[in-house]
Amino acid sequence: MPPVLPVPPVPASFRSRTALLSAAAALAAGTALAATPAQAGPVHGPGSAALAAAASAGRVGSAGSLGPLVGLAELAIRRIRLSGQVAAAKRGTGAPVDDPARERQELAKVRQQAARLGLDPDATARFFEDQIAASKVVQRGLLDRWSAHPAEAPAERPALATIRTELDTITQQILRELVATERVRRPSPRCTAALAEAAESGAVAGRLDALHREALTTALRSVCGR
Repeated sequence: MPPVLPVPPVPASFRSRTALLSAAAALAAGTALAATPAQAGPVHGPGSAALAAAASAGRVGSAGSLGPLVGLAELAIRRIRLSGQVAAAKRGTGAPVDDPARERQELAKVRQQAARLGLDPDATARFFEDQIAASKVVQRGLLDRWSAHPAEAPAERPALATIRTELDTITQQILRELVATERVRRPSPRCTAALAEAAESGAVAGRLDALHREALTTALRSVCGR
């Protein structure tokens, strides 16, 4: 069995709408909290600490209190953080970041599930293509970092099959969230504003570093249509 990795708690100061949006505004103005290396996110600690942070998947808010797209952003962040475990599982094995056969298989399944749920199969597949692309951003970034700084690499190698089981669970949760937000996720100023709020609130509350923020932008780029 792979080791159970600790999930760092979301700071209490970020749990309310006011605190989250104030932090987001400060970040946009260049005055956001400066996280210490231990706080900053998934890739700053050495060894297993780096992997534990990369795998953390705590919730960052409530869709009811922070807007209609917060739940979707939270799930994207959870999936992105699991990409750190995927990178750790592949490190040193020669396994490529790209896996076209598995990607085609997963997207075909998503299309079928979307049709059964009344979602647009093409739009749903496009959203999951973005999740795959976001995962690759994290995997490549971490593998490059660990190659350049071996002391920061995780000592343990998680089981890829176990990680994929968790990814499958998140996929089902994302599909339900896509159904719940279907009316919101259309090209409109409302969707754009809700998405910006959800993404920035999640990034601040989760203390995402630059690599994981880049991945989050990739993961959410088709939410309001494109």
